[in-house]
Amino acid sequence: MRLVIARCSVDYAGRLTAHLPSAPRLILVKADGSVSIHADDRAYKPLNWMSPPCTLKESYDGGDGEAAVWTVINKAGEKLIITMEEILHDSSHELGVDPGLIKDGVEAHLQELLADRIETLGEGWTLVRREYPTAIGPVDILCRDSDGATVAVEIKRRGEIDGVEQLTRYLELLNRDPHLAPVKGIFAAQEIKPQAKVLANDRGIDCVVLDYDALRGIEDDKLRLF
Repeated sequence: MRLVIARCSVDYAGRLTAHLPSAPRLILVKADGSVSIHADDRAYKPLNWMSPPCTLKESYDGGDGEAAVWTVINKAGEKLIITMEEILHDSSHELGVDPGLIKDGVEAHLQELLADRIETLGEGWTLVRREYPTAIGPVDILCRDSDGATVAVEIKRRGEIDGVEQLTRYLELLNRDPHLAPVKGIFAAQEIKPQAKVLANDRGIDCVVLDYDALRGIEDDKLRLF
């Protein structure tokens, strides 16, 4: 992983255009080729990013200040252009292979049960895949509703704000894929905190309270949708 702290401006050119004016920021370049730009005022969500596969070209603008210019291009031809007026830190670190997240036993079983009984989310719903891979980690369940729309489901034993943030990142990435977009989100858990429900509703994400025993066929199998 390469970490660069620089005073920079950022321009994104693709299906949409976006501009970040000059400011000190952290730039991460991961081993998978992804590039993301972070500020110091918002948890872990990047300001902008380019998912792999993509290529990174470093050059200089030729001006008196010799600003470094990074141009990141993905396979669709979209560009992320980072212009660095001042580099404050630049280092690389070999992190090795990550063992991955070990899910709580109940959480993993909830995922398995819901995938097997995906129709409990709605009549006519179908499973696409469990652990659907993305550049930032696997989505617990990817499925389609009765209208054929894509739905990403994030499952937790206890639903809190960080779980909603995690699903939000997945949705932002999945909605960049024209074969999947538009992708809706469902945040599912045995218990969902009120703050998490408020955040999910604000982001257009549905919340589902899962009954573990019901999914195992012990009790009534209706889910509560908020």
